[in-house]
Amino acid sequence: MPNDDATKPRNARMLGPFKIDVFEYPPPYLLLPRALRLLTPDFMRLRMLWFGLSGGVVLLAFLVVARSLGPAASTRALLLSPIIWVPISTLSSLQKGNVQLMVIAASMLAMGLFERRRWAAGGALLAFVTMSKLYPGMLVVYLLARREWRAVGWTAALGVAFLAVSLVDTGWAPYPTFLQHLPGILGGEAFPAFRNPAATAINLSVPGIVFKLKLFGVPGMGFGASKIAGWCYTLVAVAATFFAGRRPIEHHEKPLAWLAILILATLRSPFLPVVYAAFPAVWLLTLVAAQAAPTAKNLAMMLLAWAALSVYWPIDWAVDPRLLAVATAVPQTAIVVLAILVLRRRSGRSSIPLSAQ
Repeated sequence: MPNDDATKPRNARMLGPFKIDVFEYPPPYLLLPRALRLLTPDFMRLRMLWFGLSGGVVLLAFLVVARSLGPAASTRALLLSPIIWVPISTLSSLQKGNVQLMVIAASMLAMGLFERRRWAAGGALLAFVTMSKLYPGMLVVYLLARREWRAVGWTAALGVAFLAVSLVDTGWAPYPTFLQHLPGILGGEAFPAFRNPAATAINLSVPGIVFKLKLFGVPGMGFGASKIAGWCYTLVAVAATFFAGRRPIEHHEKPLAWLAILILATLRSPFLPVVYAAFPAVWLLTLVAAQAAPTAKNLAMMLLAWAALSVYWPIDWAVDPRLLAVATAVPQTAIVVLAILVLRRRSGRSSIPLSAQ
């Protein structure tokens, strides 16, 4: 609103009962909601359509990824898939209409299509999500490391095509505005969540650790320190992705690597709330469990890890932000450990023991 105070929690504009969120995506992303508006210009109907589209893409990705694991593991992955749907984090993301779940699912679908040599379809998906959210571009780094030139070529070509269509649709005006806004997106200043201590406490990103330390009175913890942490982590994530791409890998282990890379990429965001961070990690957990021996011990370990990843507290429920920061350190640690375990596996292993240290 015009009377918004940048030193206080955001005073949002409203659309009926809904707060209008700030727009922090590259302009090509607008192609999707603008296309859906051709089907229904009414926001409430569009909201229902978006909910169905998000759920459908996620479900399709579950099926495609599970199929690539082999007969026994794919069956176990599908049987375990309900535990991805039931966490409050997943339900909240779908209900709010946030695109994060659909971007993760579409990225996995793109990689699955590349494995089936459907270069154009895979390239279209990966190009669109990369130009819409940026971080799926880490999978392009992975493809480059593996010298998957056809996949990279189709992604690049279709990315140029989406850019051209976007320019025809919206014109040039949004692009210089976005480029001017981009440093604030990468550094975090553009996110109103940093005005709210509770929102800061549930931030699971690596740069967000700086602001959690600020909650505990550590001096010098601001946007400057967060930017340094973010760019240092970027170098680590790119290097880890490249080396993961250079290592031999069994076909049925590839989806695990893709998800782990996406998790590393999402952790670079200045602001990554629990509701968006947990989804790919819980999905990865089910894939790991599906490839492990179906023993009581492994099932117990999986449920313990699932409980750690599912820690959630709504920010509008009063609690000391410092306590909330400590509580969300549990899923944050579990996400990082799970991704590292997957990327550190030895080539040729048929499974990753859930009890691995």
